[in-house]
Amino acid sequence: MQQKIIILDFGSQTTQLIGRRVRELDTFCEILPYNKFPQNDPDVIGVILSGSPYSVHDPEAFKVDLSQFVGKYPVLGICYGAQFISYANGGKVEQTGTREYGRAHLQQFDDENPLFKGFEPNSQVWMSHGDTITAIPNDCHVIASTADVRFAAYASTKNPLWAVQFHPEVFHSTQGKLLLKNFVVDICKSRQEWSAASFVESTVAQLKEQLGNDRVILGLSGGVDSSVCATLLNRAIGKNLTCIFVDHGMLRKNEFTKVMEAYQGLGLNVIGVDASEKFFKDLEGVTDPEKKRKIIGRDFVEVFNAEAKKITDAKWLAQGTIYPDRIESLSITGMTIKSHHNVGGLPKEMKLQLCEPLQWLFKDEVRRVGYELEMPERLIKRHPFPGPGLAVRILGDITREKVRILQEADDIYIEHMHNYTMPDGTSLYDHVWQAGTVLLSTIRSVGVMGDERTYEHPVALRAVTSQDAMTADWAHLPYDFMAKVSNEIINKVKGVNRVCYDISSKPPSTIEWE
Repeated sequence: MQQKIIILDFGSQTTQLIGRRVRELDTFCEILPYNKFPQNDPDVIGVILSGSPYSVHDPEAFKVDLSQFVGKYPVLGICYGAQFISYANGGKVEQTGTREYGRAHLQQFDDENPLFKGFEPNSQVWMSHGDTITAIPNDCHVIASTADVRFAAYASTKNPLWAVQFHPEVFHSTQGKLLLKNFVVDICKSRQEWSAASFVESTVAQLKEQLGNDRVILGLSGGVDSSVCATLLNRAIGKNLTCIFVDHGMLRKNEFTKVMEAYQGLGLNVIGVDASEKFFKDLEGVTDPEKKRKIIGRDFVEVFNAEAKKITDAKWLAQGTIYPDRIESLSITGMTIKSHHNVGGLPKEMKLQLCEPLQWLFKDEVRRVGYELEMPERLIKRHPFPGPGLAVRILGDITREKVRILQEADDIYIEHMHNYTMPDGTSLYDHVWQAGTVLLSTIRSVGVMGDERTYEHPVALRAVTSQDAMTADWAHLPYDFMAKVSNEIINKVKGVNRVCYDISSKPPSTIEWE
């Protein structure tokens, strides 16, 4: 039996954070659409209801039959979840006219209630709602209040049910993780057996049973997800795994060679395919970012399929799909957050079964599994890199010369990040979620080198901090680091005479420029 917490998603932007916080408590959880509660699952030990972009009074608001789980399992409602539980059981939820948003403090809380065990006086929480609860069900009582919100938290006297109008999952709720621990571990009685080691052990056993002696093909990208997926499969089936690594010509400098060496060092059976000629030819003269992406995606499938067909006895296609890819590809509110290339199924002509060993893992868990598999640290800690590569970091059309310029500039930037030591002894690279260089090839900048005027391209450096890439802030890089990088790029990279730094956050900007 693998214990699990069910998180019912009502469309909140922070539902994934709830899941990650539960996993950080070494407890497995599953995020499901609000109307897909699993009936008669013996592994379920508790239920969490997420927030939502809707008011409970909206005609389109998501509603669920609470009798499916209330009274049967411990239940925690968060924000909209708390309001819906009150609304559905005779309480009142009213519009305040203003949003209750931002930091607040628990002026009063019941320190004898198990949900608030260990809480400090005046604990900071994060509010984000337009409606507020003005009356709670008859069988409930208040267990926490802020200066402006009387029913900041309440609990049932008859069922194991708790509800909070703040968001314990976000960083700004300073004891939010403790609240979730109190619910998951103390109330739901989690044994806290979910770990990277247990995942590797159970998944390798499952893969051996699922795949038997069948041949499996995996497309490698050089990124963390596909690399961990390959290493896990290799441990399970060894020589029956064939990996294909396609070089579309827009990887980082020397990346194809470096990654191939790293993979071979892991004992993987890897076929490297240099298809750069095809990609550059098909991208010639194309400037629209979406067209670039589609051409690269189409060409990648064509090249990969051509190689895969040479392995005539293959029965499975493995993919490094991770849990956020699947969650974000579910339409909860009617809008899919993103259409992920790993979630759309297989091309019809491939006639292979799909194998996704990482489909339950969050990104930080993938990295923990990588460490458990004793993979090289540089592979595990690699920043996310776009599938189309440098093509979406070059504004305008793509040429080999522009790729060369960007590769040189980016190589200097990233290597300096690896080599810059922060006060805690780690590298600057490890303090940043993602970094990269953008070539503004549609712009030329006037400069002076020696006694000559130059008319060359500027580059923009980008670095962001983030937890999950859904939101991101620009990284405050040290001035001495930026000065050194700028000086070296301008002096060493022919074609660049100006270096800028992008200080835009997401939202409203995106991490990538295209």
